[in-house]
Amino acid sequence: MAAGAPAERPQPALTPPARRSPGFLSKMAASSGRSGRRLWAAVLPAALLCLAARAAEEPSTADFDVRPGGEVHSFSRSLGDYTCTFTYSAQGGTNEQWQMNIGVSEDNLLFSCSVWRPQGKSYLFFTQFKAEVKGAKIEHAMAYSQAAVGAQSDVPLKQEEFEITETTVSHREGKFRFELSKLMIVAKTPRDEL
Repeated sequence: MAAGAPAERPQPALTPPARRSPGFLSKMAASSGRSGRRLWAAVLPAALLCLAARAAEEPSTADFDVRPGGEVHSFSRSLGDYTCTFTYSAQGGTNEQWQMNIGVSEDNLLFSCSVWRPQGKSYLFFTQFKAEVKGAKIEHAMAYSQAAVGAQSDVPLKQEEFEITETTVSHREGKFRFELSKLMIVAKTPRDEL
């Protein structure tokens, strides 16, 4: 090398040149003999299983209609080993669009379930309600007569209007004032009890 010329450093090869070629994957996909078929037969299902398991653990939000008419209705969603079910009976008005959001914390110690009317206050007259979790025990729960929207804040029900057990949040007969717009539950998963 001549003096004063910058030294040219070779770039480290992360993969052999043949694997960097555009046709490498197509060559790998075209199995060569019995061992190639066995490799793809083992790798592909395992990869799909991992993707499906990961997708199953993502938080999800689902829309549903709360229907008046006095009949008891339920809406349920599951995420892995956990399920949240909202059961209710309501009167007055027309259908309202509500949402259920469920999720599991990154450390798998908490399962959450929220049920609410995104527009804020419900105009239906609820005669009963119950939110139930399966696969976890309730750590904290709250019920609201109005959900926060825009400048409005959450308005919690009075503690006497609802009751909380290990797995349910429900109206208290004779004390509940028929207004519901939001329920929130945070539950401990069995993994926390190890």
